Amino acid sequence: MIGRLRGTLIEKLPPELLIEVNGVGYEVQMPMSCFYELPNVGEEATIYTHFVVREDAQLLYGFNTVKERALFREVIKANGVGPKLGLGILSGMTAMQFVSCVEREDISTLVKLPGVGKKTAERLVVEMKDRLKGWGAGDLFTPADDMSAIDSQPAANQSNFEEEAISALLALGYKPTQASKVVSQVAKPDMSSEALIREALKSMA
Repeated sequence: MIGRLRGTLIEKLPPELLIEVNGVGYEVQMPMSCFYELPNVGEEATIYTHFVVREDAQLLYGFNTVKERALFREVIKANGVGPKLGLGILSGMTAMQFVSCVEREDISTLVKLPGVGKKTAERLVVEMKDRLKGWGAGDLFTPADDMSAIDSQPAANQSNFEEEAISALLALGYKPTQASKVVSQVAKPDMSSEALIREALKSMA
């Protein structure tokens, strides 16, 4: 079991990153709410991981804190919710928003997330309401609202950032037409791919 990685960030291609640990590069997928808080490429990062072994793949999911990973593990325990859907859920809303939706039985908000239909939303509420009792809001992760906290990505082609943002949304489960439309709507000059993703997810919340 790989539970934690500490090394140098080599690549950041949302929602996936490459981190080098003692000469070995690990590909890790992260919810966007965690991705926003990563340091710059070339800097050291510590990532808590959840390791998934399937017949056709071995996958690592990463988080900035143990608490974030614990919430992810609770989410994927729900019937019909796998790691990919869990990644999409925790990218589409903050932990506090998710806990609040479950506590208030807010099905209408949950079904806006990619891959979450009414039945899945109802299962999340029913199965997680008791499990999430005692989760203090102060202990849960909240993406930084300050846009200056997002890495400034110099120069390059703005269309490349938009393509990266669309690719990230597709990886999170959004449909191609939906992803393209929302990115074009929120795009502004000089926005980084992470900023585009943040605004796109916010607009679909």
